[in-house]
Amino acid sequence: MGLYLFDQLRKNVSKLIKKITITEISPKSVAKITNELKDILIKNEVAVATADAICENLTSFLLKTEQTRFSNPKPLILSALRGVLLDILSPKREVDLLEMVEEAKKKNIPLTIAFFGVNGVGKTLSIAKLGKMLQEKGYSSVFAAGDTFRAGSIQQLQQHGEKLGIRVIAQTYGSDAAAVAYDAVNHAIAKDIDVVLIDTAGRIETSSNLMAELQKICKVVEPDLKIFVGDALTGNALVSQVTLFNEKIGIDASILNKVDADVKGGAAVSVTHISGSPIIFLGNGQGYKDLELFSPEFIVNNIIPAK
Repeated sequence: MGLYLFDQLRKNVSKLIKKITITEISPKSVAKITNELKDILIKNEVAVATADAICENLTSFLLKTEQTRFSNPKPLILSALRGVLLDILSPKREVDLLEMVEEAKKKNIPLTIAFFGVNGVGKTLSIAKLGKMLQEKGYSSVFAAGDTFRAGSIQQLQQHGEKLGIRVIAQTYGSDAAAVAYDAVNHAIAKDIDVVLIDTAGRIETSSNLMAELQKICKVVEPDLKIFVGDALTGNALVSQVTLFNEKIGIDASILNKVDADVKGGAAVSVTHISGSPIIFLGNGQGYKDLELFSPEFIVNNIIPAK
């Protein structure tokens, strides 16, 4: 991960903690801290609803503390903030992709995964990375070129498929994306392939035609997992994207790309809270192996200063 990961957010939080001079935990003293914390979070592109939740949870925790006077309350506040952030980043339901693959394999059916997100966020590369990861774990996969709208998208997926030795099911541009996905699932069943990875269009995030197309894919193939792919560097736009896709399609998990270059950190903090589903992988480069399991502890360690 990059040297500057969440650098700005970490520095701002560190400055806030250093400035704390209170010796008593009271509604007034806590409000002073949380008001400034909220400003810091929002300036670092944490969604307003997420910033509110963090501050409310921190307030609730601190005001329940039995001791009200401290010679130095900073360790308590840091520990409380750390706990609150871990909770925000930990989803109510877990998604273990490899476990899902194994369960589907036992039933002799392919696991079907559809990927959603706007253009330019690294959706197609994320599919290739996941195909590579599955290969290394001993599972077979097939790619479905379901983005039949964007020029070059089918060739892009086919190039990845050739490099990885993974079959790509494709039709022509302008063809029915749901039909492509359906063909890929049938191919996987016929050839005893473990996982179907479906690429989709992301032309305009507010396009009703696009959403209808994506909903049709979901209706036709009923994917076992719907993964939202986002770019951490898009900041507040990411929050509106994840909200929209969650409302229209329903998101089971997310992959967040370019986290290694994110100095603010707001996107990573907000996505799980806003979607109600886990981030499962972080993309941190252009290579096929540049995909790592998401860890709430890793994110929090890069935000909360050590002392």
